Amino acid sequence: GCNPLAETGRSKLQNQRAVLNQQILRAVRMRAGAENLLRATTNNKVREQVLLELSFVNSDLQILKEELEGLNISVEVYQNAEETFSIPLVPLGLKETKDVDFTLPLKDFILEHYSQDSSEYEDEIADLMDLRQACRTPSRDEAGIEMLISYFLQLGYVENRFFPPTRHIGVLFTWYDSFTGVPVCQQNLLLEKASVLFNIGALYTQIGTRCNRQTQAGLENAVDAFQKAAGILSYLKETFTHTPSYDMSPAMLNVLVKMMLAQARECVFEQIGLSGIRNEFFTLVKMTQEVAKVGEVYMLVNTAMNQEPVKENIPYSWSKLAQIKSDHYKALAHYFIATILCDHELQPSDDEDQQEKALSQLYDQVPEGLMVLAVLKDKVQRKQLGKAHLRKAIVYHEEALRVCGLCKKLRNIEVLQEVLTAAHKRSLLKYAQQETEDDFLSLIQAPDILSKTEHKIETIAPQFSKVKVKDFFHKLGPLTVFSAKQRWTAPRTICVHHEAGELGFSLKGGSPVQVYCLDPVCSAASAGLKEGDYIVSVASVDCKWLGVNEVLEKIKSVGKQPIELEVISCQDTAASLHSKSATYSMGMQKTYSLICLAMDEDKIDHTKKAPLKLPFLSWGTKNRQKAASTLCLPSAVAGSSQNKKKLSPFTLLNTESSLY
Repeated sequence: GCNPLAETGRSKLQNQRAVLNQQILRAVRMRAGAENLLRATTNNKVREQVLLELSFVNSDLQILKEELEGLNISVEVYQNAEETFSIPLVPLGLKETKDVDFTLPLKDFILEHYSQDSSEYEDEIADLMDLRQACRTPSRDEAGIEMLISYFLQLGYVENRFFPPTRHIGVLFTWYDSFTGVPVCQQNLLLEKASVLFNIGALYTQIGTRCNRQTQAGLENAVDAFQKAAGILSYLKETFTHTPSYDMSPAMLNVLVKMMLAQARECVFEQIGLSGIRNEFFTLVKMTQEVAKVGEVYMLVNTAMNQEPVKENIPYSWSKLAQIKSDHYKALAHYFIATILCDHELQPSDDEDQQEKALSQLYDQVPEGLMVLAVLKDKVQRKQLGKAHLRKAIVYHEEALRVCGLCKKLRNIEVLQEVLTAAHKRSLLKYAQQETEDDFLSLIQAPDILSKTEHKIETIAPQFSKVKVKDFFHKLGPLTVFSAKQRWTAPRTICVHHEAGELGFSLKGGSPVQVYCLDPVCSAASAGLKEGDYIVSVASVDCKWLGVNEVLEKIKSVGKQPIELEVISCQDTAASLHSKSATYSMGMQKTYSLICLAMDEDKIDHTKKAPLKLPFLSWGTKNRQKAASTLCLPSAVAGSSQNKKKLSPFTLLNTESSLY
């Protein structure tokens, strides 16, 4: 990873984010305590003081939330350092986390579950912790992506090795919401895996915004990065369906995927026009359709951002930027078609059928009383329709400038103001160049433009298999056998004597090898060897990864002397695996996560009334002990209506309400 002490613009933003997260955590705790006191006291004077304090705390939280939003819209830091005249793209900030100490929980589990000397695995545990620490400050390039994917894949090994489905081992993961700063704490490794996936997607967005958009290669890399970011976020949405963090909720991820694909579409349009846009009929028709598509997708993004429950948590400036881009690119579409109509009169050498067909594809329906071919041939109608498109372009440009001026965060982005102003002036100049004496007779309204694109933009699914990682805890043995789901007896030492050159048993399987066809009267059986035992060492030499032939070679190499075998027996785990694991947080409806295991329905007594299941998350005194596996910071507001369903990390969330 990058040097965490390096004073780069991006590291400063991440440090500010970490500080804000701690301040938000402190304020939420203060508010939770004040609300508990408000519910507990009956003294009117105390209630008045508490209500006053609550108003101050809520104000502080609102200010902190606005500061966090300011970090999320600090797009200039992530843009390419070259001088550019393009509307900024929006990256995602990395989720922050707290340090995690794997040492004691993993060493205890190795000793208890695998019956091995845990001190032999100190280096492997340290490597895992170093990798996690490095993932908090990844470099903004493919090496950083590869490191995050390596840690994500390593977590798959760790989950199978050390996280049994029936209990927690005492490792607490804490991750902060990227948009609200509210922490989520769980002993569930799925929170860690989902958060790392989010950061992979976020890093792709930062790589995309960093690309040089003044070159063909830079725009191609930006399109690729945003498509990969959308693919990662889409994979996260489909794989981890009940994450207890707002920034990873299905609704929020759906919006983020749309935003990344819209930014990829924007880069494709810039790529088409990079070499310059020729003032030629069919070229302008193509550009009109392409830029109309960009405006359309940003309009859909803006609509999605203003839907519940996303509206409460998405940065306000992001929503306004999507609206500005939608208006800006719609204005460009009308400007291009106005240029077609005003600058290109039908010449005898032109193919009027081709021009009529091309122009017809731009409209769903032409204004009443007009025909496309007639417009092409009639100079007056061409001028009138062209000026109508220019008027509509000017209206869209003015709306984009107005919205930009109303948003404080966007108003301070100079390049955005410059691009919008330049486009507006260009449309005004074009309109001023047209004859104006017939304006009072012009009643034509410019029709909407149909979008069309020849460039397909879609998510690129993550290619995890391209990153090769080695299991840190390879020495424990093959994962198919030596996993947290399997239960074993402690290793037993069996002294085997040759009997006329025969061992009294056969070996089968891959690694580790298994005993079968055991002669019940042989010396090995008398020494305690059982049918189905796994051989883990021969003459103190580890053989968990050896096959049948290799183990036989080890046995033969001992000669005629007694052979010491270490064996283990698998215990029946069928009953212990029938359990469920769920993730609850901040009033989320009780729904099972993807780690749910199959229940044996035949063993459930349906005649008995099921006891009330308490959520993992509770700040009540009755539930505090049982809520230890999932910890977050909910709050309650005295006197609030139960029917109110407005969701926010800073407002009451009833334990039975649904997040999505």
